[in-house]
Amino acid sequence: MFVLGIGFAAKRSVSSSIDFFLSGRSLPAWVTGLAFISANLGAIEIMGMSATGAEFGMPTMHYFWIGAIPAMLFLGVVMMPFYYGSKVRSVPEFMRRRFGTGAHLVNAVSFALAQVLIAGVNLFLLASVVNALLGWPLWVSLVIAAAVVLSYTALGGLSAAIYNEVLQFFVIVAALLPLTLIGLNKVGGYEGLKEKVTAGPSGGADLSSWPGQALSGFDSPLLSVIGIVLGLGFVLSFGYWTTNFVEVQRAMASESMSAAQRTPIIGAFPKMFIPFIVVIPGMIAAVTVNELATFKENGGTGGSVDYNDALLLLMRDLLPNGMLGLAIAGLLASFMAGMAANISAFNTVFSYDLWEQYVVKDREDSYYLQVGRVVTVAATVLAIGTAFLAAGYANLMTYLQTLFGFFNAPLFATFILGMFWKRMTPTAGWMGLVSGTAAAVTVWLLSGDVLGVIGIEGQGGAFVAAGAAFAVDIVVSVAVSLMTKPREYGELKGLVWSLTPKESFQDEHPSRLSWYQNPNKLAGLALAMVIVLNFIFA
Repeated sequence: MFVLGIGFAAKRSVSSSIDFFLSGRSLPAWVTGLAFISANLGAIEIMGMSATGAEFGMPTMHYFWIGAIPAMLFLGVVMMPFYYGSKVRSVPEFMRRRFGTGAHLVNAVSFALAQVLIAGVNLFLLASVVNALLGWPLWVSLVIAAAVVLSYTALGGLSAAIYNEVLQFFVIVAALLPLTLIGLNKVGGYEGLKEKVTAGPSGGADLSSWPGQALSGFDSPLLSVIGIVLGLGFVLSFGYWTTNFVEVQRAMASESMSAAQRTPIIGAFPKMFIPFIVVIPGMIAAVTVNELATFKENGGTGGSVDYNDALLLLMRDLLPNGMLGLAIAGLLASFMAGMAANISAFNTVFSYDLWEQYVVKDREDSYYLQVGRVVTVAATVLAIGTAFLAAGYANLMTYLQTLFGFFNAPLFATFILGMFWKRMTPTAGWMGLVSGTAAAVTVWLLSGDVLGVIGIEGQGGAFVAAGAAFAVDIVVSVAVSLMTKPREYGELKGLVWSLTPKESFQDEHPSRLSWYQNPNKLAGLALAMVIVLNFIFA
């Protein structure tokens, strides 16, 4: 009822499409910063990372310290000035201004498809928890869970989603922190956990984050490190955090350029500590929950449970009824936050970038506001359908990394080349995207998960697919650019780094900002902290 109340309260401030889709660009940095990280702290993050922690252990930390923080800081320092300064309403709209309608249409359609698929993952896990608690059939749980998220998102738009995400962030932390502490106490602290993991099937390999061969799927330690750093840390990570409108939309809702830049940087500070309440419980579950321990000893096959059940099983075994209720509330909050983020990004891109651009042009603003609300309903219904696709994966992070390789890796290649190379042409923009996506799909089909032609599978296969998408996109884009005519350079101000005046990248009076309001100084502090964490747990 409380989250619905926020939806009704936010509805009063929605009088235009910008209010509905971008909160009127009026929110302070601390609100958008917490919403930025909470939007990512959904079912995929909570259940997926705890599952990966149960399966691989400490190498899962790479998804945070290598595969998130550097890209988030790059987004804040380098890319948000382009997004916010150009006053675009979405990431695909930036693509249209830089490359024209070809790349724009490819990006908008692929993004919309990805969001429906990812929203389905969040919805599936949300419904699974409702099913486990109340025993309702899965389809009933899906419909009821979707209805709650739909209600407040359709009412209050992005503002309702953001304020609920801030609330849900604190609920999630309050739910998972006690679980971690109780779990560590049961196994005798971190030293006790190390002893139990060492006695398990991994022989202690789960305790070292590097070289992470089990996670990457490479037998060679050197190739494993290269795969993690380049595949996860560069291509997948930068592709996700810097071009994913689900995250960028929160920063676009900020009240100023500085606030927009600080949004992902503020989010980086809690992000670097999230693994201690997500990954560590997964590791504890793998050595204390009998069914899961047996499943892992059998190589991840057989049994009535899988790695996705790690967190729920640990809650079942460790928490008394009162705390169990709080923990379940935290899970439900995280699932709603993730799904609402996907739906709010989908309705913006569909309404602005597809419907207004290609179907019904030049109508009054109220018309597009109404389209956004209708599309929110349609996206929720589609998410119910795609939720069933997630059921076939024992570890949902494999499913998600595969999707990111398809959609985000080629997009990042196009973005980064077009942002720093003024010679890149509109034709190269869309041809690079299509070629990169085709390369990722081809590698996936040849991997051990499908045809088995390439002897690598799981998340390592996703890393290779992403790397192939990035490389092919770059090669095709460069080749096509050299054979086609570029745009007039005067048209690219605010879209290409070398052609944009420095003052366009900052607020009107940057010298008046305190040190904690300075994006570069905050980013430097966050980077130093994450480097220290990498060394401590190497």
